[in-house]
Amino acid sequence: MQNLGIAITGSGSAVPETSLHNQELTQLVETTDEWISTRTGIRQRRLALPTESLSRLAAAASKQAIASAGITASDIDLILLATSTPDDLFGTACKIQAELGATKAVAFDLTAACSGFVFGLVTAAQFIRTGVYQNVLLIGADILSRWVDWQDRRTCVLFGDGAGAVVLQSNESDRLLGFALKSDGTQNHYLNLAYQGTAQEIIPNVNITQGTYQPVTMNGKEVYRFAAQKVPEIIDKALFEAKLTVDQIDWLLLHQANQRILDTVAQRLNIPPHKVISNLANYGNTSAASIPLALDEAVRQGKIKPNDIIATSGFGAGLTWGAAIFQWGR
Repeated sequence: MQNLGIAITGSGSAVPETSLHNQELTQLVETTDEWISTRTGIRQRRLALPTESLSRLAAAASKQAIASAGITASDIDLILLATSTPDDLFGTACKIQAELGATKAVAFDLTAACSGFVFGLVTAAQFIRTGVYQNVLLIGADILSRWVDWQDRRTCVLFGDGAGAVVLQSNESDRLLGFALKSDGTQNHYLNLAYQGTAQEIIPNVNITQGTYQPVTMNGKEVYRFAAQKVPEIIDKALFEAKLTVDQIDWLLLHQANQRILDTVAQRLNIPPHKVISNLANYGNTSAASIPLALDEAVRQGKIKPNDIIATSGFGAGLTWGAAIFQWGR
């Protein structure tokens, strides 16, 4: 079967209407707007109401992306949902497929936390390059407010809810120019949303565990150190794969975790601030949603134009990290 190239032809995003500003967080934990904004760059975040679901947010972003690509839901062959916070532990991609009416599409979830969108991008590309599928919908979506301890000021100031989506299509020229992915499970304990259960004896000498997932825990210093070191390295590897140099990048689009990380990575790569895309001040860390959300916003603002070369990198729990170099549009 002939190998094909890929192009990212459409984008969309959706966020809940409810905002929580830094000043309002001072009612929950001992903090200040200045403390949060100077350390993270975040000023507000969006939070999903109890009536809002991940599938609805993801479907709204997907409809925009499909329209932007100039196709219909019935053209979609594959739906990949990158998320750590599904509505259903068995997966939410199929629910989104039904909401979109994408009757031809196979759908499944992919979990790689804040690296999920980049891992999903590379996964989607393989299906297209081998000629198996022609039109893939890739969604990054998370509702981390469900799993935040709102009394823990180390984490509750960071996270927000949202969804972003892109359409990838087979293309004569390959617009995914290079990528690199990495994992290091020895550092897994630095960032967790862990299951915790208690033993129950259901009949004599037969024990099982029942419980639920616990709120997000994070060692912020170690995660910052990891990102500051590993992200420039992985972008360099992806650039080498793409046979490009740093000065050929039009935009640096990182997972929107912390403004200090964005600044540090850009400085280490010698990328000027005007090439760095940042919208975390308004949305916080939306995990797998952050890259497609920022991408869609920049496209709709007219910042990212057809043929622009974008270096993107996701990093987070696992620990996982990855980078991709792609050209926007056909």
